Amino acid sequence: MVRSLSSIVLAFLFQTSIITAQPPPDNPLPTPPTFAPPSLSLNPSIGPSAAAQSIPPGFQQPYLRGDNGTNGPEIEIVHYFNDQWPIGIAVSPNGRIFTCYTGNPTLTLGEVTNLTGEAPYPSLELNSPPGGRGASAAGYRFGSNATDYFISVQAMYFDPMGRLWILDTGRPTIDNQTVYAQVGGPKVVVMDISNNTIVRNYTFSPECHFPDSYMNDIRLDFRPSLTPSGEGVAYIVDSSDEGRNGFILLDLGTGQCWRRLTRHPSTLVVYNAVPAYNGIPFYQRPPGMYVRGLPEGNDGIALSADGNMLYYAPLTSYYLYAVPTEVLLVRDEDSAYAEWNASNHVQNLGQKGSMTNGFDSDSNNVIYMSAPQTNSILQYRPNVSPIVESFVRDPRLLWTDTMTIGFDGYLYGDATQLFDQPAWNNGTDYRNYPGFIYRVKLADNGMKITTLR
Repeated sequence: MVRSLSSIVLAFLFQTSIITAQPPPDNPLPTPPTFAPPSLSLNPSIGPSAAAQSIPPGFQQPYLRGDNGTNGPEIEIVHYFNDQWPIGIAVSPNGRIFTCYTGNPTLTLGEVTNLTGEAPYPSLELNSPPGGRGASAAGYRFGSNATDYFISVQAMYFDPMGRLWILDTGRPTIDNQTVYAQVGGPKVVVMDISNNTIVRNYTFSPECHFPDSYMNDIRLDFRPSLTPSGEGVAYIVDSSDEGRNGFILLDLGTGQCWRRLTRHPSTLVVYNAVPAYNGIPFYQRPPGMYVRGLPEGNDGIALSADGNMLYYAPLTSYYLYAVPTEVLLVRDEDSAYAEWNASNHVQNLGQKGSMTNGFDSDSNNVIYMSAPQTNSILQYRPNVSPIVESFVRDPRLLWTDTMTIGFDGYLYGDATQLFDQPAWNNGTDYRNYPGFIYRVKLADNGMKITTLR
């Protein structure tokens, strides 16, 4: 169903300041370690004279190789978060930066106004559903079904024409719990940021979006040949913790939606997966619940530069997967074997060396993947090599959740410290402000893909 929001609001105009990254005073970059001379009393049974005799005359402590935590190009900080933690970011053709939040009771969609400030976008009113973000029925809590308001924005993406696509899950986090969605709440909203107006509003039928679905990310292809409507298609990740993972496809002309690869093994959570962050094994401890592994399935998504391949991976998987988009576009009414055929075309491209979160791709057909376990960004270059490689690593990149390729030839990412959030640590918040948005220059004149139209 396609509907239109009815509000026009002026947004703040700004020019984002760019600052070359400097380590925060209380979190400096690692330097080669120094060590005290060998102890003369490591073993109490050995007296000083005997221990001293075991050290050769003129001995000098050698340098011991250590991990300095960095490789690849330098990162630049473009924004600091001092009172909230973003989940998603998007950068416009003229450098405006937009942010979204799933745990902020005041706003869920915002725009960066300066180096340390954000404001509700396009207005505080549209960030404030009547009656609040949640509702109760028959003793259960649900997200609001307000079609004309933002409830819980998880992700955003700019199309080649410079329009902002906003992914509202309709499932806000309330009291450290993600509530179920009602029809009308989950939606994709398209905004013309030149005048801050709503262009389109897509909602979903219950056959495509279940109450426990969680729309995590979106990619777009506007080539007229893809759909009968001639207006293109959206690929949307369903990363639901409840387990019905897969993809939701949306015909951008008709608003019709359909699912593919639901509960396919390549989209599912790895049972009881235990990652390690900063070298410490991590077990999720939701408030009032049992200790568990990370429950999230299908997560990262990226299109090849020609739009013919979709790359993806569950949050908890070490494997990278791909599937030709042509098999995802076939609808059930066109073929009784549509789902079976899509399943048969899934490709396992091997291990990545890490669990990964957000994906994006550039005009050189490089697939970028955030790797929270190693505080890094990985790259897969199918035109060059069959293996996954490191792109950039920095100890300050504590869980990059969202990456987006800018129109300016930079990769933008956010440092969210997600593994230390209270919803995963029995209500205790171990994160340290500030969070930040950073950018890294792409190699070989790579930039945002603008040809899929």
